[in-house]
Amino acid sequence: MDRTRRVVDATAALVERGRAHLAGRNVDEVQMEVYDLAFSWAELEAARTMLDYALQPAAGDEAAFKASLAHVFCADTVANVNNRLRARPSAFGLNLSDFGDGTTAFADEYLKPAALATLGETIRARQGRAPVDHLGDEKSLMREAFRQFAEDRVAPVAETIHREDRMIPDEIIDGLRELGCFGLSVPERYGGLKPDDHEDSLGMVVVTEELSRGSLGAAGSLITRPEIMARALLEGGTEAQKARWLPGMARGEPLVAISVTEPGTGSDVASVALRATPVLQANGWALSGAKTWCTFAGKAGAILVLARTDTDASPPHRGLSLFVVEKPAHDGHEFTYDSPLGGRLTGRAIPTIGYRGMHSFELFFDAFVVPDDALVGESGGRGRGFYYTMRGFSGGRLQTAARACGLMRAAFDRALEYAEQRVVFDHPVASYPLTLQKLARMQTAITACQQFSYAAARRMDAGDGQLDASLVKLVACKTAEWVTREAMQIHGGMGYAEESDVSRYFVDARVLSIFEGAEETLALKVVGKALLEDVQRD
Repeated sequence: MDRTRRVVDATAALVERGRAHLAGRNVDEVQMEVYDLAFSWAELEAARTMLDYALQPAAGDEAAFKASLAHVFCADTVANVNNRLRARPSAFGLNLSDFGDGTTAFADEYLKPAALATLGETIRARQGRAPVDHLGDEKSLMREAFRQFAEDRVAPVAETIHREDRMIPDEIIDGLRELGCFGLSVPERYGGLKPDDHEDSLGMVVVTEELSRGSLGAAGSLITRPEIMARALLEGGTEAQKARWLPGMARGEPLVAISVTEPGTGSDVASVALRATPVLQANGWALSGAKTWCTFAGKAGAILVLARTDTDASPPHRGLSLFVVEKPAHDGHEFTYDSPLGGRLTGRAIPTIGYRGMHSFELFFDAFVVPDDALVGESGGRGRGFYYTMRGFSGGRLQTAARACGLMRAAFDRALEYAEQRVVFDHPVASYPLTLQKLARMQTAITACQQFSYAAARRMDAGDGQLDASLVKLVACKTAEWVTREAMQIHGGMGYAEESDVSRYFVDARVLSIFEGAEETLALKVVGKALLEDVQRD
């Protein structure tokens, strides 16, 4: 592993030089360069995680299998990053002479077709069994419980939900309530399962991954919204608000939704325009404006809404506040609700190509009045909504990476199963070198994304890892598009048929790089900004 680490470090040094070259520049003036550096940084962090993973002790042939996966992933990574930088070296302050032959020789050794095919044969002999995950007994039991639930209760209805654009059935939601799923992000002192004295992001990642393996739209996102709202309440809510909302959320009563995105702002959270104005005679606030892409708004009994309470704040994000909006749960694709205090809320589900089941809604608040205590933090929370929202979103980004991992694993399993069964020119599709090479690269990428998400979760649980959540989301979500595409390709014509699971996986994967922080916004405004700021501080 020493040689592999040296090559990864040498490639990372080129990225560091690119960072130094761009230091002091406005991100918006060098968007393409920063975008490329952000992805390069994220991919190299994933490679380093794979190296650490490969060095963890494992019994029997497992150690050699992990090492093979790590070598291939690192070779793929350094080849991709070097090619990205080599295409326009001057943009990063580099010369062609800066790219040594050692990286090329390393990539050539581990990405040779014969080497990849041999790894593919090993994967085939293992019948696709994933390598040891080093999660420990507690998390392994958690994984098994939710994997079984996903296989028994989610997967059998996933295709019907997708093709008929149905709402998630109560049988799934009730089953997850019984498992305590909605309490994973709520501390024990408020009736949840999260320990009072420490975070458990890793547990959330494991559960989300397994539910997404059953279906992204029907189960994989169900606990993300409660986590975002719980983090926001724990960060800024009054004790009375925590006592009021968190115990019910832990039971899944009510289900919740998050409403931040607006038609004119997209991922630019600081520019939210929906107004919240005081209504003295009602001791409350009137919400007026439009929101979009509010997932699960129909079924939710409470929506966490980011609104502007101060139009003159400078900078603008300091004029934002969070409100908890109560409403009845609706099963349909449209709803209307009149507030007892005045005003109306209407919602309409947005037709989408995938990610069906939870449904994402357009919302319109027409002077919809909520009481004073709906403001998170009450008077002390006014103008703090942006910060509370960001606190919640870090967990949402990490969970999105976990969703990508679960979806990739489902696609890989179906691809291998089909390749073994399908005979072409007298041989199973799985026996052909090109298929073996695809399976090898798919398995390495999935394992890397899984291990990166686990590592980021552990760092978040230790009080760090906020940036890691964005890095792993970048890598995992883009990788999911490629893995599901390859799974569909292995199926040939049947992969394009609606009746095949892989066609659903393919369209579901497309949403991952868009929601919970669009790929470009994360790369430029979060990761890219951190890249350049770190250089300036140094």
